[in-house]
Amino acid sequence: MKRIGNLYEKIYDMDNLKLAHIHARKGKGWYEEVKAMNKDPDKYLNLLQEMLINHTYQTSEYKTFIKKEKAKERLIYKLPYFPDRICQWAILQAVEPYLLKFLTADTYSAIPKKGIHDCLKRVQRAVNSESPGTKYCLKIDAKKFYPSINHDILKAKYRRLFKDQELLWLLDEIIDSTPGDTGIPIGNYLSQYSGNFYLGAFDHWAKEVLRVKYYYRYMDDIVIFDESKEILHNQRKQIDQYFVETLKLTVKDNWQVFPTNVRGVDFVGYRVFKGYTLLRKSTATNMKRQLRKIRRRHEAGEEISFTDFCSVQSYKGWIKHCNSYRLYKKYFEPIEPAIKEYYDKNLKGGRA
Repeated sequence: MKRIGNLYEKIYDMDNLKLAHIHARKGKGWYEEVKAMNKDPDKYLNLLQEMLINHTYQTSEYKTFIKKEKAKERLIYKLPYFPDRICQWAILQAVEPYLLKFLTADTYSAIPKKGIHDCLKRVQRAVNSESPGTKYCLKIDAKKFYPSINHDILKAKYRRLFKDQELLWLLDEIIDSTPGDTGIPIGNYLSQYSGNFYLGAFDHWAKEVLRVKYYYRYMDDIVIFDESKEILHNQRKQIDQYFVETLKLTVKDNWQVFPTNVRGVDFVGYRVFKGYTLLRKSTATNMKRQLRKIRRRHEAGEEISFTDFCSVQSYKGWIKHCNSYRLYKKYFEPIEPAIKEYYDKNLKGGRA
C-alpha cells in the first residue's frame, strides 16, 4: 500500500477551514456558540489556522452524558463547536477520500451514500438471490466496540496509510484526548471514521483470506452468509481469534448461526426474509406507542407539534423500505389529515 503524504497543509488551508465551518454548523444554527462565531468567522478561523500551523491545537475538555438506547447505556462525548468540531471536519475533508478507498464495498455507517438503507438493499438482494450461499447466516458484533478500540493499534493503522508526520501528530492528539490506552469517544466526528478504519483490514481479511462472498458490516455489526452451518461456525472461531490477537476486541457472546429463511436476518433495524422485509420488532413497538400517543393527544384537542410532525415523517421514512401496508393503515392513516394540516399551516412554502 502506498502511504499518503502532504495532507496537513490542506487541513489548515483557509478555504478548507471555511468549508469545515459550513459543514459543522449544519442543523446547529441555533447554538449560541455557532451564532457567536457567525458574527466574525474570519477571526475564529484565523485563530484555528494559527493553532494548527504552530502545533498548539489541543482537544478541548469533553462534556459527557449517558444516552439510553433500549437496554443499552452509552457514554456520549461532546466537544465545543470551536475549535474542535470545525477542526475535525477540516481533517475529514482532507483524509476522507483515502479512508474510503481502503474500505470494502460492503462497509456501511457514517459513510457518504452508505447508510442504513443502502446496507439493507444489499442484504435484501443477497437473501432474495437464488444462491445456495445465503442458506445460513452468521450474525456477530463486537463487545463494547468504541470503548475497546486500542489507541496504539489505531495509531499504527493510520501510520500504514499516512506518512505525513504533522497529520499523524494531529490524529494522535485527538486519539489520546481520552484517558487510558483504549477507547475513542462516541460523538466525535472522527471517531466514526476511525471505527470503520479500525475494522477495515479485518474486512479485507474476511473477504480475501476467509474467502467470504456474502459479507456485510454496519460499524461493528456483521452479517455473513454461507451454504454450510459448519463453515460459518468455523469462520466464527477464526474471527474470534483475529479479534483478540490482532484488534484486542472481543466478539459478543450473543453471536448466532441460523437458517436465513426460517428466522429472517435482524439487521440495521429490519428483519429480512426471502420475498419480504419487516420492521424490527422493537422499532415497530416504539413506533406504535409513539403514534398512539400523538393520535390520542390530537383526538383530545391538542394541536400537532413540530416534534410530532418530525416523528411521523421519520417513521414513514422507515416503513417505506419494508412491507408495511397494515402498519400504515392502522397507525398512520388516522393521523394523516392532522399531519397534512400542520404541514399546510406551518411548513408549506418554507414558512417554518
